[in-house]
Amino acid sequence: MSPLESLKVLDFSTLLPGPYASMMMADLGAEVLRVESPTRVDLCRNLPPFADGVSTAQAYLNRSKSSIALDLKQQQAIEVIKKIIVEYDIILEQFRPGVMDRLGLGYQDLKELNPRLIYCSITGFGQTGPYKDRPGHDINYLAIAGVSSYTGRKKEGPLPLGVQLADVAGGSMHSVVGILSAVIQRQVTGEGQHIDISMTDAAFALNGMVGSAVAAAGHEPKYESELLNGGSFYDYYQTSDGRYMSVGGLEPQFMKKLCEVLGCPELVPYGLSPKPEDQQLLKSRLKKDIGEKDFAHWSEVFAEVEACVEPVLSMKEALEHPQILGREMLIEVPVQGGETQTQIAQPIKLSGSTVQYKHIGREVGADGRSVLASIGYSDEQIKVLCEQGVTL
Repeated sequence: MSPLESLKVLDFSTLLPGPYASMMMADLGAEVLRVESPTRVDLCRNLPPFADGVSTAQAYLNRSKSSIALDLKQQQAIEVIKKIIVEYDIILEQFRPGVMDRLGLGYQDLKELNPRLIYCSITGFGQTGPYKDRPGHDINYLAIAGVSSYTGRKKEGPLPLGVQLADVAGGSMHSVVGILSAVIQRQVTGEGQHIDISMTDAAFALNGMVGSAVAAAGHEPKYESELLNGGSFYDYYQTSDGRYMSVGGLEPQFMKKLCEVLGCPELVPYGLSPKPEDQQLLKSRLKKDIGEKDFAHWSEVFAEVEACVEPVLSMKEALEHPQILGREMLIEVPVQGGETQTQIAQPIKLSGSTVQYKHIGREVGADGRSVLASIGYSDEQIKVLCEQGVTL
């Protein structure tokens, strides 16, 4: 049994935040039906590179989901949604505030048809506040949330992160937590509710340690000034061949091992010292020593030493790492025609439940006819809807 197999999700979202959230739920057994536009294609479908003729982003983010194509600007499409919704537990949408209301698909509209409906809205800035109608991207949310003000280097400034932190750790993860919290509450009250997720709010809340220091004590962090942002020896160090090693041995036992390997046991007190000048002295030694030998040397040396030193791997190397493979973090997902595609697995491990990987992301509207038939539309009615451009 999969833990969420009793839940049905109607997903109106596109791009990354919403689809990542619904993918998590689909992996855990929820039945997810994407509602897509037949004329305005989700940009992830056209995002290179491609494998098996499908964008790898689309194949991954929308695996195990069904798809129906509906033009929500047409009233017939709205009526289709209103017939479908009585069978569903959850709506996930990512439009700007007010769009679903104008379509007649807002929470208050659909709540009348299905009082148990849990309705999750993901936006950049939320349903309220002066920025609620403002467009934005991950980099903007991190900037406004303060994350970018201390994540970077003194000379270069803020770093453009390779991982979409606000979109995924903010929007996607918090959405799933909110939805499942509402599911639990519904078991008690019998009623659903509206969940308002702002990616900026969520990114702001990720400032756990630094944010609490600023809010409660007025301590303002700067680049390379904190224990964990480059202000201490806890950092990345370049090897002689241009690769990098990560050094994080903050605890005394790890610091001792590190200094023993480098042949400088006298520097252990410097690594444990809160004084910036002591930290910089140790950093200078680490830069010098690690920079004298290549990546392969240091990877081999620290492989057997518990010093919290690990090589910075390329993604290809990460995919081949024995820990990643040992945790079964790569899985084969079925592709039409009997083939499979390698994808990143669901990281949640449950002892009494199974994870589902039904197929890679489907074509737009791939399941439209079967969905319409399941809610009572005849072949002739479906044909008419297709001719009118309501669906594919």
